[in-house]
Amino acid sequence: MLTGLLNLSCLGLGYVLLRHWLGAAVCWAATAALLVAALPADVDGVPAGLLIGYGVFLLAAAADGARRGLRARLRVGEGARRLALPLAVVLLAVPAGGSLAYGAARDEAIERSLLDRLAAADALVAAHQGQAFEPSLADYRSALATYQDLGTKRAGSRAGKLVPDRLDAYYRTVSAPYARKSYCEALAPLRHLRTLPGTVDKALLAGRPGSVEEPLAQSLYECGAAGLGRSGGAPDVYFKELSSTFPGSAYTAKIEPAVAAAVRTRVDTLGTGGRDHCATTEELRALRETAAPDALALDAVRGEADRGVQRGVFACGTHQFGNEQFTKAAETMDGYVKDYPGSGRADHARAISIAAQIAALDPAAGKKLPPATEPGGARMVMVVSNDAPDAVDLLYTGPVTGRITLKACAGCSYYKRSDTLRPGFKPCSGASSKYPKATIELPPGQYHLLQKRAGTGFTTSGDTKSSKATIQSGYDYTNCLYVTSSSLLDPLIPLKPRTGGNS
Repeated sequence: MLTGLLNLSCLGLGYVLLRHWLGAAVCWAATAALLVAALPADVDGVPAGLLIGYGVFLLAAAADGARRGLRARLRVGEGARRLALPLAVVLLAVPAGGSLAYGAARDEAIERSLLDRLAAADALVAAHQGQAFEPSLADYRSALATYQDLGTKRAGSRAGKLVPDRLDAYYRTVSAPYARKSYCEALAPLRHLRTLPGTVDKALLAGRPGSVEEPLAQSLYECGAAGLGRSGGAPDVYFKELSSTFPGSAYTAKIEPAVAAAVRTRVDTLGTGGRDHCATTEELRALRETAAPDALALDAVRGEADRGVQRGVFACGTHQFGNEQFTKAAETMDGYVKDYPGSGRADHARAISIAAQIAALDPAAGKKLPPATEPGGARMVMVVSNDAPDAVDLLYTGPVTGRITLKACAGCSYYKRSDTLRPGFKPCSGASSKYPKATIELPPGQYHLLQKRAGTGFTTSGDTKSSKATIQSGYDYTNCLYVTSSSLLDPLIPLKPRTGGNS
């Protein structure tokens, strides 16, 4: 029995007492193999199969030692015999103490492993400091998963106790654009932080998500305000999100004054010189779109912006005319007349468009804007006839500006170019009633005229001709339009006075 107990010490001491050196050597080899496999202690510990095998081996060694001890006559003194049994019991503490020490070493290995995981998560967060949020999101989520696992399942570990500090650092790193006042850049990371309670343990996050509310509201406002009047700035998107997500925020209350101030500032510049009124008008259009969503309740501002756009379109057209951008000026003023037909400026815009169309071919016609009001005084009559198989437009500008359209002449034909070069060439020489006519009354002065096929653009090559005329007091005038076979609309023939004086 004594030798069996001594063999349970893992040192084969029962075999040593019996001088059974082979058995002792086998015990030593088995214990050494176990130590090699178990040390140094790691997170996974010793495989269960190895421990079970070693336990079975110890029991077998104890049984074999007890069996051999019963048969053997030990030459041991009585004092030694009395000490052997207590010693055997004491030696049983060796494997038990080793097991406890190994357990402590393994626990330390686990703690170190958890700290390593925490450090790896920290490194992921730190690596993306100052970088764009979207490309960093995958690593941020990975770090969060580690923090959550350590903070919930391993909360009592040294690493788990450090998680709250790491979450604070995480929030600081992710929200860094807000700290730099890069408000548009801060939106995506702040939205991410605000939604974390849906993916991360709420108890672990504590009150941190609430600390994001005000920064996100401010960032939405500042980003929207920065885009006011800019095409593509999409401030309405940010303002809608702000008003729906944080309806009671002080920043939501700032939306209406900000948009109104932006509109007024731009409207005020329309009356000043040296400004690009076309660019200002585009900004007002953008502001009108900002004020359009019903969710923002900006009806009054939208009305002010709409009136500003109307004023701006007219200012843009006059700005283009003054810069000799005559084609653009005509297009702008045509748009004004189409969009605002009831405006008190519609007639003036129409006159500017006509003058711009003439000036596109004859820049001298664009030296000054047509007057907003027509002059008083006597007017001379001009009767214009059409000797062409096509309908023809006649545009004129001078002391007054206007347009007339003459219907196509039934039975008329194109003239050959050679015919127009013969002495005595005279169009509109048939019966007077044959030719479509229009009568206009013109104050005396210099006029620039443009004739073109009706329905064609004023810059259509080959179908547009310009000319000049002087209207004098005391005369009535006749004029005739015709078209050559080369499809070129010829200039007006010289104006013919019907009564008094020479043209």
